[in-house]
Amino acid sequence: MIKRFILPFILLVLVAAVAVVIVGWNIARETMTAQFFANMPANVLTVSAKKIEPTTWTPGVEAIGTVGASMGVDLTMETSGVVKEILFKANDKIESGQLLVRLDDAVEQADLIVAKTKATLDQQALTRAQALRKTGVGTEATLDTANANAETSIAQVAKAQATANLKLLKAPFAGIAGIPKIELGQYVTPGSAIVTLQDMETMRVDFTVPEQQLEKLKVGQPVTFGPTSEDMSFKGVVTGIDPKIDPSSRLVSVRARIDNPEGRLSPGQFVQVRVELPKEDNVITVPQTALTTSLYGDYVYTVVPAKPKEGEAKPADKAAETKPAEGAKPADGAAPAAQKPAGSEGPQLVVNQVFVKIGRRFGGVAEIVDGVKAGDEVVTAGQNRLSNGTLVKIDNTVDPSKPAEQKASAQ
Repeated sequence: MIKRFILPFILLVLVAAVAVVIVGWNIARETMTAQFFANMPANVLTVSAKKIEPTTWTPGVEAIGTVGASMGVDLTMETSGVVKEILFKANDKIESGQLLVRLDDAVEQADLIVAKTKATLDQQALTRAQALRKTGVGTEATLDTANANAETSIAQVAKAQATANLKLLKAPFAGIAGIPKIELGQYVTPGSAIVTLQDMETMRVDFTVPEQQLEKLKVGQPVTFGPTSEDMSFKGVVTGIDPKIDPSSRLVSVRARIDNPEGRLSPGQFVQVRVELPKEDNVITVPQTALTTSLYGDYVYTVVPAKPKEGEAKPADKAAETKPAEGAKPADGAAPAAQKPAGSEGPQLVVNQVFVKIGRRFGGVAEIVDGVKAGDEVVTAGQNRLSNGTLVKIDNTVDPSKPAEQKASAQ
């Protein structure tokens, strides 16, 4: 009977012993792992950071506009004829009144000569009639007839000259000529396009803004322009605001003047437009590279000194402990003290995640309405590897926020 219970008892003891060994091994492994990670040096990440300071903010009304020449026209002929001369080339600088195209005007020139000849004869007849009238030989009726014929001849000359001038195309103003749209010997009709002429020195930009921003705009306000929001190098002023709001789009048309001495802008080109409003002082801003967007909102990482752990000496106390006594020399055979890496002096730094409320944005800079204050130091690059409490060191040799700050300060 007793023998029958011995074998199960032995098996139970063996199972209990194995369980104790396994549990002990797991506890020892967890203890050793915890000790390993506790003694492992913390990973310090390198970031760039910037201390927040109140700045001057230049708010503005932003839009997209279309560039047009202050004076631009597609020149056409008023009469038909065969092209005899083309006196310009594409992109020539044209003076006001310069002759551009001459049509075949042989008939008109002949009519002009006839009219001038007849005018000369009629003038001579008028002179003789006046002389005869003074001597009492001629009659008053003869003098009146001669005077009327002379005036009619003068009018005929003016008409013939005007008809001949229709065969000439002259520039109505100074500008840049486009590509000729005609060829020598081509027959043109009234209204045929000959060439475009654009005054490129002064341009105009037409754009629209929402009706809610109409009250912010005034004639004479400064405006900046550029092909992109990063390149707003052109300056101008508002010259006109349409008093009527488009009822279908609820937009207001605005026109600005812009100087274009180097000819970098072309009519028909799209440009970014920013109407500058009065400046505001003491505005808290951060580079947009410092902002991170999540499902819970926008946040930044602020850099603060790390808090010492319980039982750990403060950095100043550590320095006092490790500092050798004055005049003391290292013991014989003792290894020299290891040199600290650059940037390790001072307290350790950690980052805190801070959610912020963003206001206006422009030129790579964002206004912070709530969340951080002046004097806080925010991470501007390298935050993709960070989390709350991460140890960091600051290296601002490469800082992507600097170009944005320089651009914002130049506004």
